Amino acid sequence: MKKENQSSVSEFILLGLPIRPEEQAMFYALFLAMYLTTVLGNLLIILLIRLDSHLHTPMYFFLSHLAFTDVSFSSVTAPKMLMNMLTQSQSISYAECISQVYFFLMFVDLDSFLLTSMAYDRYVAVCHPLHYTRIMSQRICFLLVILSWISSSVISLLHTLLLAHLSFCGDNTLPHFFCDLSALLKLSSSDTTINELVILTVGVVVITLPLICILVSYGYIGATILRTPSIKGICKALSTCGSHLSVVAMYYGPIIGLYFVPPSNNTNNKDVTVAVLYTLVTPMLNPFIYSLRNRDMKGTLKNVFSRGNFSL
Repeated sequence: MKKENQSSVSEFILLGLPIRPEEQAMFYALFLAMYLTTVLGNLLIILLIRLDSHLHTPMYFFLSHLAFTDVSFSSVTAPKMLMNMLTQSQSISYAECISQVYFFLMFVDLDSFLLTSMAYDRYVAVCHPLHYTRIMSQRICFLLVILSWISSSVISLLHTLLLAHLSFCGDNTLPHFFCDLSALLKLSSSDTTINELVILTVGVVVITLPLICILVSYGYIGATILRTPSIKGICKALSTCGSHLSVVAMYYGPIIGLYFVPPSNNTNNKDVTVAVLYTLVTPMLNPFIYSLRNRDMKGTLKNVFSRGNFSL
């Protein structure tokens, strides 16, 4: 009987963004441009790091993985949203919805772990510069990235398996433009206590602890800079850490606004708006932040285009 209930819903209806029909074409063009900018910008970051041997350092190694994650993260939701806007279709199959939940959660978690690894890298670079090469060895960098991928995959698989065991035999309308886990739990006719408990517990591990580690790392960085105040030292620290801090603020800002700000009457609209920020806006802006605020990236970009050197 349980299996029958689970298969009673073969698809979900995505209500999409809260925009008027006459504005569909304008927003479609806008979101398409944002998505293409995200893909091209992040792929350019990966290409520049691959081309320039001077960028083969731990910081840019993590950055290349972050850029790949941003492309993948946006690709989980944006193409389906754009297709639905273009075809005026709002349906998504049950299997496609479950898959979307898995990959969405995986890349969200991976983003958090990579940002934490990058914060640790900046902490070692500023606070222990003489031991940087030994501490941030190639082996440690690979280990941090592999652990990030494995942890993200396992955590998202846990959420997805728990979700797949729920029954959906009533309303199948999601007030969102993608299959959001919290929205799906509200539609389920099963008891979701375990799911919510896992979300709360894992949320501490994936969001709260990494954020605390990042803040502590930059606390030590700030204290180190203040102990040896010099214009050159401050400029160097801002140059190496400013881009990462901007990305951290753009990543955790929407999450804090979504989960820690008291809900209003238009909770669904707020959730959808914030989701647009961290699925489309933040991944699109990351390449600009790193290229505009980083002298190494600007120098590499200038050299590549001036020489026309695109040979791998």
